[in-house]
Amino acid sequence: MARYHGKGGVVYLSITGTGAATVILALNKWSLSMAADKSDASAFDDTNKRAVQGLPDISGGISGWWDDTDDNLYDASRSNDGCKLYLYPSKLTTAKYFYGPAWIDFTIDTGVDGPVATKGDFVANGAWGQF
Repeated sequence: MARYHGKGGVVYLSITGTGAATVILALNKWSLSMAADKSDASAFDDTNKRAVQGLPDISGGISGWWDDTDDNLYDASRSNDGCKLYLYPSKLTTAKYFYGPAWIDFTIDTGVDGPVATKGDFVANGAWGQF
């Protein structure tokens, strides 16, 4: 099993639910949570609590530095039908990635003590998968 450094991560994003996805510039981090809902199913005489698993609650974020030549993250956040996300852990292994439709929120953060940062938090807008 190979291991990879995070410096090779890549994010592709479309600005609509049906548009073509392109690389988002100046990103330096992404995260993905595929945690499923869990509900307590404990009963009398159980020796410990038991849970049943529900649907995955897919969410995450992408972040980096604001690039004035790339409005795709902002544009995707304004889309009426969401966007498409492709999250690659490393560009060295383009055969492994996570993908799916999403709703995305745009944040920009400007301070006197550092570069202008940007962030997009997302939630699933349909079925997600791993290739």
